[in-house]
Amino acid sequence: MILQQTAILLHGLNRTHHSFSKMQNSLRENNYKVVNVGYPSQHFTIEELVEQYISPIIRTYEKKGNTRLHFVTHSMGGILLRYYLQYHSLECLGNVVMLGPPNQGSEVVDKLKNIPGFKFINGPAGQQLGTTSTSVPQQLGPVDYPVGVITGNKSINPILSYIIPGKDDGKVSLKRARVEGMTDFLVVPYTHTMIMRRQYVIDQTQHFLKNSQFESA
Repeated sequence: MILQQTAILLHGLNRTHHSFSKMQNSLRENNYKVVNVGYPSQHFTIEELVEQYISPIIRTYEKKGNTRLHFVTHSMGGILLRYYLQYHSLECLGNVVMLGPPNQGSEVVDKLKNIPGFKFINGPAGQQLGTTSTSVPQQLGPVDYPVGVITGNKSINPILSYIIPGKDDGKVSLKRARVEGMTDFLVVPYTHTMIMRRQYVIDQTQHFLKNSQFESA
């Protein structure tokens, strides 16, 4: 029996499914069934977003059977997926690629979450992405499924980069993009905002989905 290869795309905070349009088209050209999920990232907590928007999609495709579910996430999308998989088993789970994920939170949230306007712009979920022990990323355990992380080391926001220790992509440091248990890790010369639209990242994403590792340079 030939399994349908399905890729579920989860965009990041303050973005829409349109940010994954180039990735979506490329995956479809390579015979993946693509589910490009849109969700109101600014209006609910991480827990609510998972329950109301992510869980129903996953359950729908899980019930179809005869499919292998892969995931490609950007930024907070990776945290939504980790949250779901921490509390739900998924026998048809394939490979996961996370782009610029705040797997250990971001110092940007620590510094700015109490500034007027931050919550209005980033919503309840944005408040949960810090580095303290009470943040959602810090409360999630190691991953025990194939995960490839791609993160950037270029920034177009010197103010935010000043807040973040070490190399970063303008939102998340290289160090905090890592997650315990990950299969592979790749640093690319791109920024957090546009990483998902870079052809090299798209190519590496598809290589990991197929081979459970990134292609060596």
